[in-house]
Amino acid sequence: MPRKRPKGVVGVGWACFASAMLGRTEHVPMSKDYPDTMVRRTSFAAGGDLGWRISALESPRDTPAPWKIVVITGSPSWAEYWAPVLAALPEDREMVVVDRPGFGASEPADHVPDLEVQALALSPLLKAAPGQKILLVGQSYGAAIATLMAKGYGRRVRGLVLLSGYYGEPGPTARWLLDTGGKALPLIPRDLRNAVLEVTGQPEQLGPVRKALSELRTPIHLIHGDRDDFAPLDAAERLMAEIKVRHSIRLERVEGADHFINDGPTDRLLAALDACLPQPRRFLPSLGWPSLPKADLAGLWARLRPDQRLRRWTSGLPTTREPA
Repeated sequence: MPRKRPKGVVGVGWACFASAMLGRTEHVPMSKDYPDTMVRRTSFAAGGDLGWRISALESPRDTPAPWKIVVITGSPSWAEYWAPVLAALPEDREMVVVDRPGFGASEPADHVPDLEVQALALSPLLKAAPGQKILLVGQSYGAAIATLMAKGYGRRVRGLVLLSGYYGEPGPTARWLLDTGGKALPLIPRDLRNAVLEVTGQPEQLGPVRKALSELRTPIHLIHGDRDDFAPLDAAERLMAEIKVRHSIRLERVEGADHFINDGPTDRLLAALDACLPQPRRFLPSLGWPSLPKADLAGLWARLRPDQRLRRWTSGLPTTREPA
């Protein structure tokens, strides 16, 4: 039975401290949760010849699934918190969830403040098998990075999901984290320090993100909890209201959910992601076969018997009498 990971900003913060004290890059080793046949750790070279090694979790499949779901996590960025979702994924889906640069088991050790550099580093995640489609999910701080990735590699991405998207307007919980963390930067663990630094520098980088959202030809889906006190729902709604998108945009409010929707019921999140997949096109209307009357097979056979056909044929001829 997989153990429960700490939830919320305070829980994640404590997990960062515990990992730092124990010398771990992740707060719970995957080998104690799920077998490699369900969830496994992988890594890849960062795009743009940056020289970094990026770590991620993936759901292994013997053959490529029709849909590949790529998740760009928030800040702090730990793919471990998506492990239950990966394990619950149906066989006709596959998923890869990344530790972004500067977090978890990914390089470099320092934070990477530039959103466009992060998008470039994570671009290899958008490689797909022949015929495979990609649904790109940006969670919290990762929503802005995923937006830039979708703009740069739009032909590979069939849908962009902004999950609990954060766009420079902190709610009360995020504001407390940034204020407290900013005063204790030398004392807090690396992942918390990198999170405070990158989130603090995000607002002045949102111009290209807004531009990318307005130019995307990919369907956009917002999934946001109505009790999110880290990245307020109304901030995401205002951002989208100010942008004229070229394609469709859809908002799904998740009733009772906070900022960490991936820590809620996995079936609810998987259903929300499935709703973001485009439906197959139907080029012809669905036509039902016309209903035919039931045939009287016994009567039909009786009418087709040879003696009956002869009787019907001779019944129409004039009667011939013998001469008297």
